Amino acid sequence: MKSRIVFLGACALLLGLGFMLPQQNTEVKITATHVAGTVYMLEGQGGNIGISAGDDGVLMIDDQFARLSEKIRAAIRELNKGDIRLLINTHLHGDHTGGNAFFGKEAVIMAHENVRKRMSAEQHRGERVIPPAAKEALPVVTFDEGLMVHFNDEEIQVRHLPTGHTDGDAIVYFKKANVVHLGDDFFSGRFPFVDIDSGGDPQGLLKNITQLIEELPEDVQIIPGHGPLSTLEDLKTYRTMLEETMATVRSGIAAGKSLEELQKAGLGEKWQSWSWQFISEERWIAILHRGLTGK
Repeated sequence: MKSRIVFLGACALLLGLGFMLPQQNTEVKITATHVAGTVYMLEGQGGNIGISAGDDGVLMIDDQFARLSEKIRAAIRELNKGDIRLLINTHLHGDHTGGNAFFGKEAVIMAHENVRKRMSAEQHRGERVIPPAAKEALPVVTFDEGLMVHFNDEEIQVRHLPTGHTDGDAIVYFKKANVVHLGDDFFSGRFPFVDIDSGGDPQGLLKNITQLIEELPEDVQIIPGHGPLSTLEDLKTYRTMLEETMATVRSGIAAGKSLEELQKAGLGEKWQSWSWQFISEERWIAILHRGLTGK
């Protein structure tokens, strides 16, 4: 029971607010990395931001926390003086959408239809209530399966991935630059958070990642939702982690082990380094257990 309470408390913290504890603005530095062509990755606090900066202006993917918006905007101006014309949300969580109200004054916000639905409604996480987002923070263009954006001499493919991290996940592929932003379907080198309360599913996540590995070019550069700029080999390692840790938990469930027993046994030395500040081995086991059992 104790581990379940810890896990639910962690989820309440993670959801809505995102994955990082509040810090003062002065402690966060926004850094930009040129990936390829017009595409850059911005890191600060929260989910990685993707940027296309070119003659048409700026297309932005995710926007971290509201308190960082001025810093992020200043960092983008260093890349391109033009307007931010389009903002794509990869999913609903606050460490990826917290700046929507700020950037929505300048950009058209786009996302999967489930992102708008969930952000428009009150959400409940245990005893925690997350109020609806302000109107100006909501996506104004929504899609079902995906869409194509022609911007900065790029074919930008926006595609929905069902029931992975959430039920509103989108990935963004820049065809010419051969760069893809995978949002929180990919936590590079660390255990992921799967938001089951928002339609996510560990088994669906594994299916999505397997399909992407089959489809993406070998030399693609990957912007993960969290973690460093990555390669297809990194994504394959991530898939192996999902497969092996899920198999371990599934085997334990079949043997009649409780969640507490599974957590005590752990996942083995191979994946110990994948624990991080919020998704420890114990919490990842709890996510897998819930996803596999519905409990």
